[in-house]
Amino acid sequence: MLKGVAFDLDGVLTDTARAHYRAWKKLADTLGIAFDEHANEALKGVDRMGSLALILGDRRGFDEAERIRLATQKNAWYLEEIAHFGPEDLFPGASEALDQCRAAGLGIALASASRNAPLLIARMQVADLFDTIIDPASLAAGKPAPDIFLAAADALGAAPHEMLGVEDAPAGVEAIHAAGMKALGVGTRAALPDADWIIPAIADFELADYSA
Repeated sequence: MLKGVAFDLDGVLTDTARAHYRAWKKLADTLGIAFDEHANEALKGVDRMGSLALILGDRRGFDEAERIRLATQKNAWYLEEIAHFGPEDLFPGASEALDQCRAAGLGIALASASRNAPLLIARMQVADLFDTIIDPASLAAGKPAPDIFLAAADALGAAPHEMLGVEDAPAGVEAIHAAGMKALGVGTRAALPDADWIIPAIADFELADYSA
């Protein structure tokens, strides 16, 4: 019996991918590092410091303090990009998907690697639809480790096998399965081959299909 659903944010409920890309691209350009949309694909579902590590690769000269400074600068540029986000930036069907879960009496968790997720859902006026928002800064490891989804289950008082995770990134699907949950992928089967179910977009969310 399903007791809770943990939703990722970026690529599932809204699209901040372009904002993230432009901010990372700006940072890479200042460092003289080649970075394009193809390289950006590797960052999907990865937290801020993990993304920075992927961009820097094996380059030397970036100690912990410098990495924190660079990540902080990237975040400042990202916040400029999302300054005008509002309800109109929710994907079609996103609030309806959350409403389906609420109507079924399920707990709803936000399981995003973005530390700006609380700000975004507040600006999009759906914060009150979530029972818990997992703080990625409180976790020992980010996706594809299962920590964020295990924390979501714990916060909702559900066992992992009583949870559904909703993700658009391979690292997220891997994290959901590592936590012992079923995974609903938002995207294509080619991009998310290991998801238990696939929907093209959150507008196609039908809770009854995943709660048996």
